[in-house]
Amino acid sequence: MTSRERILAVVNHTEPDRIPMNDSPWASTIARWRREGLPEDVSVNDFFGFDTWRRVTADLSPRYPARVIEETDEYIIETSPWGETARRWKHRASVPEFLDFRIKDRDSWAEAKERMDTSEDRVAWDSLAQSWPVWQEEGAFIEYSIWGPGYDVWSNRVVGTERFLMALVTDPEWCREMQIFAAERAVHFGDLLLERGYDFDGIRIPDDLGYRNGLLMSPATFDRCIRPAHEILCDWAHRHGKVCYLHSCGNVMALVPRFVEIGWQFLDPLEVKAGMDALGLKREFGDRLTLVGGIDVRTMLDPADMEREVATKIPALKAGGGYCYHSDHSVPDNVSFENYCRLMELVREYGTY
Repeated sequence: MTSRERILAVVNHTEPDRIPMNDSPWASTIARWRREGLPEDVSVNDFFGFDTWRRVTADLSPRYPARVIEETDEYIIETSPWGETARRWKHRASVPEFLDFRIKDRDSWAEAKERMDTSEDRVAWDSLAQSWPVWQEEGAFIEYSIWGPGYDVWSNRVVGTERFLMALVTDPEWCREMQIFAAERAVHFGDLLLERGYDFDGIRIPDDLGYRNGLLMSPATFDRCIRPAHEILCDWAHRHGKVCYLHSCGNVMALVPRFVEIGWQFLDPLEVKAGMDALGLKREFGDRLTLVGGIDVRTMLDPADMEREVATKIPALKAGGGYCYHSDHSVPDNVSFENYCRLMELVREYGTY
């Protein structure tokens, strides 16, 4: 089966030849694996036979000038088209340190909104024209990857986490307005892609709504400020027959019933260390939701722990379709190449139908 056929089979809750497989090792993890035997001229995806997901995007940002402010041997401080100023470490696997933001209030939002136009050059059409036939030939699952709507991008990259969380309480209508505007812009470019013949298979957004101990906001606040954007995207995608994929880190168990109501069909990464219960979700939502992830990276340090993790979870999760292998977030650099190779053997053994 092609990757596209395999992925569409599980989202339709039928059983393909094996579960789809993909993962997200850190750059420092890949560097370690190269030292330990991963060939230099082979990608991780090719070496482990991961399924092929390809992504088309549109630039939804305000297009602020991107420039380097400071660079040392350890880090680089730069601005981005979204307006944040961030320090990115060169030799550490970590999220950036966000230092400042251009959008801080309604006035600066009004200025940014004017910059978020619908010019057609926000899609890299020339590159897409070259890549598209290759993606189709290789049988890839092609998704419209939307970077913009959702709490995650907006809080981290646009107005700042503390400021946005406070505004959810003090000015929820402003938060809601920004979310809806970004979602409507995403739909505009999705329509443009379809009009030009780029008929992708699904949409995906990143929207981390939880942390280790629970949600970053109440379900009621989610309903009021964030859910409208999710609904705009899913309603539009379903009208066009597209699959809807949500990435949401942390413990989001309390929102999963809402995700299903909204129309999300994929959910990842099911972080075990944050309290996500993949088997419980399978029992309750397995006929409506395709689960991605839920394999605890902490078990990857010991082959016996790995086998117990895989043997306990994958046979139950794969039953009737509705499951794709992924770690429960990303693979850190304390995982050896030898152990990960063994893990992939186990995933194939237990994940074959």
